[in-house]
Amino acid sequence: MAVKHFEDLEVWKEARRLTHQVYQATQDAAFAKDFGLRDQIQRAAVSVMSNISEGFERGGNQEFMQFLYIAKGSCGEVRSQLYVALDQGYISKERFVQLFNSFKKLSGMIGNLIDYLKGSRMRGEKYKKPAYKSLGEELEEIMKQKP
Repeated sequence: MAVKHFEDLEVWKEARRLTHQVYQATQDAAFAKDFGLRDQIQRAAVSVMSNISEGFERGGNQEFMQFLYIAKGSCGEVRSQLYVALDQGYISKERFVQLFNSFKKLSGMIGNLIDYLKGSRMRGEKYKKPAYKSLGEELEEIMKQKP
């Protein structure tokens, strides 16, 4: 069964869950006061889930892959910013490891989806040809319209 909505994608669900965790981590007192880092890591986390959904909604596999690459890059950005948060004492080593590993796993999930799309013969919804009616079906519709 084909996925109809981006909300059905496991990769998007995981991105949403991790974005929530980033927002929770950045509410701690010292982290919350570092507006630059706080805003940047939140934006990067939101970028992951946003690019997955936007790419899916574009309706073509090539565009979807392009947006997935951006989402994958944003996973790397979050991981890099987690190092800054750790080095500044904004998060514990345990929280760092948990978030770092979760975003690394998410990056792998996105990579696996990209690989799947590369090997898929389907090109996406926007490339599906409209269903054509037979000449008999067309004539039947015309006859129904006339009084």
